[in-house]
Amino acid sequence: MKKAIIAMSGGVDSSVAALFMKQNGYECIGATMKLYDNEDIGISREKTCCSLDDIEDARAVARKLGMPYYVFNFKDEFEKKVIDNFIKTYEQGGTPNPCIECNRHLKFEKLMLRMQELKYDYVVTGHYADIEYKDGRYLLKKGKDITKDQSYVLYSLTQYQLAHTIFPLGKFSKDEIRKVAEENGFINARKRDSQDICFVPDGDYSKFIENYVGKKYPAGDFVDKNGNVLGKHSGIIRYTIGQRKGLNIALGHPVYVIDKDLKNNRVVLGSNDDLNSSELLAGDFNWIIEKPNGKIKCMAKTRYNMREVPCTACCDGDKVRVCFDSPVRAVTKGQAVVLYDGEYVLGGGTIE
Repeated sequence: MKKAIIAMSGGVDSSVAALFMKQNGYECIGATMKLYDNEDIGISREKTCCSLDDIEDARAVARKLGMPYYVFNFKDEFEKKVIDNFIKTYEQGGTPNPCIECNRHLKFEKLMLRMQELKYDYVVTGHYADIEYKDGRYLLKKGKDITKDQSYVLYSLTQYQLAHTIFPLGKFSKDEIRKVAEENGFINARKRDSQDICFVPDGDYSKFIENYVGKKYPAGDFVDKNGNVLGKHSGIIRYTIGQRKGLNIALGHPVYVIDKDLKNNRVVLGSNDDLNSSELLAGDFNWIIEKPNGKIKCMAKTRYNMREVPCTACCDGDKVRVCFDSPVRAVTKGQAVVLYDGEYVLGGGTIE
């Protein structure tokens, strides 16, 4: 009998994933990753995934399914690989995506190591994505429910990880999953989806960073493209490329953050047209398909919720250069670019 560790967040998706695996005859254990103590990041015990309430919800579902259930302490790794990277990226002028780093370093690295130690065969998650084995290679595919598709945050999976991962929800819609949960009496059948960064549930990431590192980021100048001073900003980490709201500056016409000058602690403002980019360079790139020798025509996403756009991609040393057929708005350092061919993920990397 094949054995699987179910990564259980306390939400409906991972709970139904566990049910499907049990129904398919797998020997299963449920596991929740303990990533931080809420008091360490200055928030109350509820209002966030991985809270005590979520652990109790996951435990209740595991008990209902007759599965052993464990909480694995990965706090040190989460702090080093996710929180520290989150802060460093903002300090270096980028905008991080901590969910990608959590998937890469926690779910599909630390949890998979635990899978090996326990001599289990698979890690199972509630992601809306799919895996296909074709012509001697494992391929990552979009989930059936395009409104919930999470392939964008999974581009870093290696061939070994894809071979030992199962996404049971890939061929279902969210509504279908909630219906299954209700039919099986799961306590979390109508639990709302988590929309926030788990360790910044109020969305105020700059306050979190200042509290976490114990320092204030100094005010500086808003300037235009020519260096003319337009006003004062309240700390460079508070701004991201493409931002319009919250600038607290009135110039009689819309302005957006188009760049950040870290050396001089200045935030550069410009027009919407100034945000357009014709190409980007991505590092730390992971190819899911075999690494191409030349240029390839494909589609790209530079943010999770954007529509795909046509492009040409090619390797540039150990990096990948992506040239867009038409300019793309607000390409942002620190975010991911993910390449697609239809329903297949070709690969992805971090925008530099």
